[in-house]
Amino acid sequence: MDPVLITILTTLGLYAAVVISPGPNFALISRLAVSGARRTAFGATFGLALAATFYAILSMTGLALLLTRVAWLAGFVQIVGGIYLIYLGVMAWHANGAATTTHQQVDAGSLTRGLRMGALVNLSNPKGIAFFIGLYAVAVPPETALWAKTIILCGGFMLEIVWYGLTVMLLSSRPARAAYEKFGRWIERSIGALLAAFGLKLIVEKLP
Repeated sequence: MDPVLITILTTLGLYAAVVISPGPNFALISRLAVSGARRTAFGATFGLALAATFYAILSMTGLALLLTRVAWLAGFVQIVGGIYLIYLGVMAWHANGAATTTHQQVDAGSLTRGLRMGALVNLSNPKGIAFFIGLYAVAVPPETALWAKTIILCGGFMLEIVWYGLTVMLLSSRPARAAYEKFGRWIERSIGALLAAFGLKLIVEKLP
């Protein structure tokens, strides 16, 4: 098999394994989708994918490595990211689920808001830089052709869109919405607790 093709498939395979693993990105998309905010969830999906692609480009050009060597900047970003995740978690915890909102109220004109939320969650997680630096250092040799790197970038973007898009479709389906109507308060609190826990973990890792 062509070595370039092996590089592309290996990189995207590793990328897919990380994308589908549970984390703050999945928690955010799940909460938006199950609450009926499909437009917000789709916006967040594009936000996550754009932020991931931005980090991937930085890593491929070597700029991400320079950022990680500025210790105070990396620490600042990680703490801010943790605070933002805790904020999202607290907001989810205090939400009243289906009792206080309707699908139309949550969904109206919220695509841009979702895009902003998704981008902020991914950009404020410095582990994204570390992941891409590690991924491309191991799987993508420096001599890899530009066209192959472009395919990897586009493939990673599409993996994010497809995975989280399917998640949105599944969790905004009628059975999922029915479960939310019945257990909305506890679903919100469970996902809120997860988001806050992810945020607290980011902050604690930077404490002396």
